[in-house]
Amino acid sequence: MSDNFVAAIDLGSNSFHMIVARIVDGHVQVLDRLRDMVQLADGLDAHHRLSEESQQRALETLARFGQRLRHLPADRLRIVGTNTLRQARNGAEFVARAEQVVGHQVEIVSGQEEARLIYLGVAHSVADVLGQRLVIDIGGGSTELIIGQQFEPRHLASMRMGCVSASRMFFADGRVDEHRLRAADLWVKLRLEPVREDYRAHGWQVATGASGSIKAIHDVVIGEGWSREGITLDALHRLRAALLKEGDMANIAWRWQLEPARARVFVGGFAILLGVCESLGIDTLEVSDGALREGLIYDLLGRLQHEDVRDRTIADVTRRFGLDQAQAERVSHTAREFLRQTADDWRLTGEETAHLLERAARLHEIGLLLTHDRYHKHGAYVLQYSDLPGYSRDDQNLLSVLVRRHRKSLSAKSFAHLPADWPVTALRLCILLRLAVVLHRARSTTPLPVLTLKVRRRRLDLRFADGWLAQQPLTRADLENEGQQLRKAGFTLRLAKN
Repeated sequence: MSDNFVAAIDLGSNSFHMIVARIVDGHVQVLDRLRDMVQLADGLDAHHRLSEESQQRALETLARFGQRLRHLPADRLRIVGTNTLRQARNGAEFVARAEQVVGHQVEIVSGQEEARLIYLGVAHSVADVLGQRLVIDIGGGSTELIIGQQFEPRHLASMRMGCVSASRMFFADGRVDEHRLRAADLWVKLRLEPVREDYRAHGWQVATGASGSIKAIHDVVIGEGWSREGITLDALHRLRAALLKEGDMANIAWRWQLEPARARVFVGGFAILLGVCESLGIDTLEVSDGALREGLIYDLLGRLQHEDVRDRTIADVTRRFGLDQAQAERVSHTAREFLRQTADDWRLTGEETAHLLERAARLHEIGLLLTHDRYHKHGAYVLQYSDLPGYSRDDQNLLSVLVRRHRKSLSAKSFAHLPADWPVTALRLCILLRLAVVLHRARSTTPLPVLTLKVRRRRLDLRFADGWLAQQPLTRADLENEGQQLRKAGFTLRLAKN
């Protein structure tokens, strides 16, 4: 594939979507779209484990998608999993199988990150408005509500209710009656109660709906003539009456020519949309063609054009936690220099590897806001469980473990929980970060002398200008202590003069 091709795959709870696009003069030109209603959420059992049958359906779809993407460079494709993979206890096992089938990394994103990407996809797919926009996306396992302006989301919420889960809970046998619709309506509104007043207070000028359930409802109300453009609250009330009249999924599917997979989740999606519109006071909803997968493309485009939202996230976190930016820059500069010197011997190549080390260096003191004692542990917790725009769950785990292990004890076992390709790389990056932190422990503004770091498997030779280390007894003691920690992890650190 040409260098100007990009692609994204959305492993949704209801449908898997793939989009392939070409970048022309900085603009996205969609070339192909593929969709398969895998209904992954239907495969979750009571113990939140994905059934083998649902995994096989998903892997077969990914095998078809993968044929188109095998030769696409890793930095030009993003594959993300959403609510069902967030919930699944065996999600990591499925992700490993999926990565083998498709030949690329699969990320699991948080609900907040999913909402951010959805908003980005919608904002690029509809006409701009003056003021704020509310975006509603009803997926198979979650519903995202986002208020933003132009391309910037400002308020994000991910609610654990989707068309698959609602349909399973209230309409599993295919029957639709007044009692079930009322029960579903109450369920939806109870989940919206914590955010309802806050969202209504923020306000918006335009409400926009996205994804399959809302598009299917839009097609029905337009086809029936209940709405001329978009989805109105009156049209939803008319649809509710029609659903009660039809009474079951078979009649509903036949009347509106719904494909079987969509028919099974149609009423659940409808119940959520009606509850959202009534709770938030939405009279009219426009419908967008863009959603999560388009958001992934535009987010990827930003990374390729060096407008990475993750850089903004790091800057925001640095300001919010009052980090010493001068110290962070000193540590980051030395860590990057060590990486440059060791990249070939330790196979630490690639922009993402360099970015990971730099961001960990900039955030390694984040836990100091809480307390100096065990601040590395507090920092790791913050990075693992905070909402960090632009970061997947694996990204946050990598950042977290580097910050957790940048001081005190070090063991190769500390990295064993990471995705298959990362334990060795993360351990080596952590060693480079640790050395940089030790060398700047005095927080001196005086630049370090020229340093040379040579590595050979598990041996590190750190060389200094002649006489410099003898004049820095505290630094030498710190490095000797670090050498003892590295020996516990199976590495040898030797100090020498040039």
